[in-house]
Amino acid sequence: MLTAIIAVVVTAAFSQNFILVKFLGICPFLGVSKRTSGAASMGVAVTLVMLLATLVTYPLYVYVLTPLKIEFLEIIFFIFIIAALVQMLEKIIAKLSPALYRTMGIYLPLITTNCAILGVAELVLVNDLSEIVSGSAAISMNLGFALLYALFAGLGFTLAMVLMGGVRERLEKLPVAKCLKGFPITMVAASLMAMAFYVFTLI
Repeated sequence: MLTAIIAVVVTAAFSQNFILVKFLGICPFLGVSKRTSGAASMGVAVTLVMLLATLVTYPLYVYVLTPLKIEFLEIIFFIFIIAALVQMLEKIIAKLSPALYRTMGIYLPLITTNCAILGVAELVLVNDLSEIVSGSAAISMNLGFALLYALFAGLGFTLAMVLMGGVRERLEKLPVAKCLKGFPITMVAASLMAMAFYVFTLI
């Protein structure tokens, strides 16, 4: 069991990182990573939505949609649930931290359509843990493992965001060639980061 837990943690955060390996959630990765503070805040918000969405969608699928044989409606249900969670989070942030709300800008409501969140909600619906964690024992997926995967997928997302924020802050102080300033050098940095994370897939 401990081996399975470690495998889930490493897979979700590193070897199958949603941004740098699966290339999901690229919009906020490129749009909100100009500063580490904004990147970290977005990462925490996405992690929270991932956790809450999994907590709601997994039981809904297992105990409602499957018995009623309407699993084909899962995407519609999941998007409505994620949208509702993001709306609540947006109201809370706007009330508690207007400065953070302004920093996140349009990317905060766009969490609703963040494919990384929907990807986690969909991915944890498999019956066997080995289907998403290569090399793990044939252990049945349950709500505990689903939440563990969602948590560390979110933390991996946050890690990628913060790393990119730090890199972009550093790049602003370096003499970058004019043709590479701005978005081009950001894409080069993102490519190098993706190559670095690819090493984890070989473990």
